[in-house]
Amino acid sequence: MSRSVDIQNYINGELMAPFNEHYLDNIEPATGQIYGRIPNSDATDLEMAVKAARAAQKKWAATSLDARFQILNRLADLIDANSDRLAEAESRDNGKPIALARQVDIPRASANIRFFAQAITQFASESHAMGEIAINYTLRQPLGIVACISPWNLPLYLFTWKIAPALAAGNAVIAKPSEVTPLTAYLFSQLCIEAGLPKGVLNVLHGTGPSIGGPLTTHEHVKAISFTGGTSTGQHIRQVTAKSFKKLSLELGGKNPTLVFADCDLEKTIAETGRAAFANQGQICLCGSRIYVQRKIYDAYVKGLVKYAESLRIGDPLDTETQFGAVVSETHMEKVLKYVDMAVEQGGKILTGGSRHLLQGRCESGYFLQPTVITGLNNSSSVNQEEIFGPVCTVQPFDDEKEALALANDSNYGLACSIWSSDVQRCHRLARDIECGIVWVNCWLQRDLRTPFGGMKASGIGREGGVEALRFFTEPKNVCISYG
Repeated sequence: MSRSVDIQNYINGELMAPFNEHYLDNIEPATGQIYGRIPNSDATDLEMAVKAARAAQKKWAATSLDARFQILNRLADLIDANSDRLAEAESRDNGKPIALARQVDIPRASANIRFFAQAITQFASESHAMGEIAINYTLRQPLGIVACISPWNLPLYLFTWKIAPALAAGNAVIAKPSEVTPLTAYLFSQLCIEAGLPKGVLNVLHGTGPSIGGPLTTHEHVKAISFTGGTSTGQHIRQVTAKSFKKLSLELGGKNPTLVFADCDLEKTIAETGRAAFANQGQICLCGSRIYVQRKIYDAYVKGLVKYAESLRIGDPLDTETQFGAVVSETHMEKVLKYVDMAVEQGGKILTGGSRHLLQGRCESGYFLQPTVITGLNNSSSVNQEEIFGPVCTVQPFDDEKEALALANDSNYGLACSIWSSDVQRCHRLARDIECGIVWVNCWLQRDLRTPFGGMKASGIGREGGVEALRFFTEPKNVCISYG
């Protein structure tokens, strides 16, 4: 891959520079160096994309399900054929280990496309008979033009997770990937041309929230917004669209509890909850950053978790042996370190990590942090209540199931939780009573694309995945036919 990449927008089936020639620097997290430019699109680019989408949408909606399936499946094939190139791009752009991008991000991107390409062919309607009087049936029709806004932590993975059901359902999509990690969305645009995706069906606009994200969410022709990102941004989108009756799906932040009971498989639990805390440098909305451990095994668990954190190999993300890469930006690195300082100020004890990690050679100026384990904080600490979104976890003891549940639910967030116990009845009780949208029992991040995905409270509104996503991107219409 070229060492310097100038990214282009994708509008009406063509790659093009931003109309007003405004650009942002693209910085490689592992080196801290600029290695390309990103369009900072604005309302002019948006109008071009809207025009293209309006011209393409009805024809795309009228395209047979089988034809949509064939086109989208070709696109998935091209992702697989270019997996090494895409994995390297993801690693460079995001700072994640290339091994993780190869194992998770890129395979999941093609899986997203394939799943929804097939799912739309199985998307059943409903009918309700009224005896001998009449019959009702439901049509599910595409909304028209929809906006898909994806985050920087799993760039191509979550970009395709949004656009795949929207396209499969017959909508035209205007997508905005994160300006922090735009490279794989740009390469994906190239693959769309190669796959023969009709012009205007997908348009990809790069840039910041103020320059293009805001105008996109409020545009009169955009009928729905699927957004994944920070809670404050989600709140803003909800406020500015309140009078326009747009459909919203907001997948927001998380401050996820991990509940570890004394009857768990301790060795497995330490390894998997360590992975849950530090995968992708802690930059996954599903990471378990609040760890609660039954007092009987607390000391043994903490000792094991510290050992796990210290065993992770920190290094150049492009090295296949690296297990722990750079965080996404200098600004984000400074934010995480401020929370570590805050933890100390609030009485916390840093058992391992807590500092910037310095490398030599190519990555000497990179944004690397040490995996950090903190104890000694109470649940009301801001470090336990606010989303850090980095390689920082806290560990607290509890005595019984009732206390564990109270600690887990003591949060404004409600995205995910994992429970580690061999008591099946206890796991069922907790899964029922924990206030979050996703519960894993004796596992973490096991994902079935058919299941509903999303959170409660400040973690968002709506659900993605499977039939939920197809329902979001379609409008139900009831038709009642009298038998006469």
